[in-house]
Amino acid sequence: MKPSAVLGINRTQDGSVCFIDAQGQLWAVQKERLSRVKHHWGKLGDVALYAQHLPQIGAAADVVVECYSSDTEMARIDDYHAELRALVLKQGGSIHQISHHLAHLYSAYFPSGFAASAVMVLDFQGSPARCFTEDYPLPAGWDGDSLEVASFYHCEGGSIRCIAKQLWNGDRRRMVGLGAFYQSLTQMIFPKFEGQEGKVMGLAPLGDATTLDLPPLEVRGHEVFIPDAWHALFRQPGDYFYQADDAERFQRAANLAAIGQKVYEDALLQLADWLHAQTGQTALCLAGGCGLNCSANGKLVAQSPFTEVYIPPAPGDGGTAIGCALYGQIEILGQSSQFRWTENDYLGPEPLIPATLDDHDLTGLIVEQPADLPATVAHLLDGQCAVALFEGRSEMGPRALGHRSILADPRHDAMRVWINRAVKGREVYRPLAPVVLEELAGDYFQVRRPMRFMQYAVQTLPHARTAIPAVVHVDGSARVQMVPAHPVSTYRQIIECFFARTGVPVLLDTSFNGQEEPIVETIADALAAFRKMPLQALALPPFLIHKQARPATWQEESNQES
Repeated sequence: MKPSAVLGINRTQDGSVCFIDAQGQLWAVQKERLSRVKHHWGKLGDVALYAQHLPQIGAAADVVVECYSSDTEMARIDDYHAELRALVLKQGGSIHQISHHLAHLYSAYFPSGFAASAVMVLDFQGSPARCFTEDYPLPAGWDGDSLEVASFYHCEGGSIRCIAKQLWNGDRRRMVGLGAFYQSLTQMIFPKFEGQEGKVMGLAPLGDATTLDLPPLEVRGHEVFIPDAWHALFRQPGDYFYQADDAERFQRAANLAAIGQKVYEDALLQLADWLHAQTGQTALCLAGGCGLNCSANGKLVAQSPFTEVYIPPAPGDGGTAIGCALYGQIEILGQSSQFRWTENDYLGPEPLIPATLDDHDLTGLIVEQPADLPATVAHLLDGQCAVALFEGRSEMGPRALGHRSILADPRHDAMRVWINRAVKGREVYRPLAPVVLEELAGDYFQVRRPMRFMQYAVQTLPHARTAIPAVVHVDGSARVQMVPAHPVSTYRQIIECFFARTGVPVLLDTSFNGQEEPIVETIADALAAFRKMPLQALALPPFLIHKQARPATWQEESNQES
């Protein structure tokens, strides 16, 4: 069979696309990065937007694989397919659908590099049973409208066996599963926006889990049920809303977050115990929105019976486009996949960095080309400046990993407060992540293996809590990213230069985006965000961009306030 190209599309929340060309090269991007609307759902018109930013996909796909969830868009499938045939599908090409949890599985197991593993897919809800595209006979009493909320697999080689699913009847008054529990918990504390689960995870260490008389979740084998006491609590909106300027309400919210996080972690570990006993595997893959809970992920690595744990950089719905594309490559085209989502997450469109930036609006900006850009940035960071970095292809997952990042000095806790308040416009308690030279990670963090995607919260060593306080959370944890020596990148070189200047091989890293905005994708996005933020510089290799009216550093601002 001649080499063929495949397009994977996620049509649900966090709409996304993945294209694998005939040579096996892969690109992937979430819709929100292009539309500038957070958690943007997949809709008609997406294909034209994707093709505008990924010209590789234009009329090039031999196979398209789609992933829908339980939304109503399936009723418009003929319109979606007409769009595909008009814009990306080759004459005679084919279109296929796979169910939601199967797409999650393909995004995790095949890129993991494991020869065999157990797989857990945990989220709020997936496909209805009538749309399942895997071999799973419905248990007695369940019908085609039943929704998957958790799926468990035993995978070996090319063989995939679904050994169990937790199903839900769709009754919102009686939700089940870990994903539904954490979403309900989040709505109790941060009710205004979707996608706020990370705020709850960061708030939990500031609370006391013993102050509320709430029971653990009920785990029966592979199923998780929410006790009546929790359901009763979830029917009382307003009692635990987060309010930063009210100490009593803040603590109430933090206490609820603490007990919620604890019972969530305990239930997750029980599921891992059950799955390990069922499969006998030593390796585990986790996908679905629950894979974004870094604190729980850290517990899974440290306390579960699995000796190896793999979570893809985009375990949520955005990553299912990659699962769709890999399914098309492996199952439809019969090709082996060489894609390993273990080394880097830079899968986005390749930005064209021009010889000059004259085609962009540079009003109020000064553009330089330093002889040694990494050393110049390290000098700025050591001088208490915060610098944005825009380099190469964007990250596919929800976390900035050095290609769309804001960098700062981690040695001053006031830096964390200033970045959260002044730069990001968000809650000041939110933890910020450390990025460290991989070979020196063990000098600061309790790690035994590479952790390159900020997916796991690990404990810091005692001296690190005073050496780099801006990236250590109140419970001593940190969501670490290790940067290997190869391939060479501006990101790595900046950390090396900072280490040479200060003796500290760690920087603070947070995503390059404003309040309630997606991470920047293009040069135009980066320049617009830079203008709005009180950052001192933007590194866009080989350029370094300053503002004509230089903003105050956190230290200067603190001195003015005092």
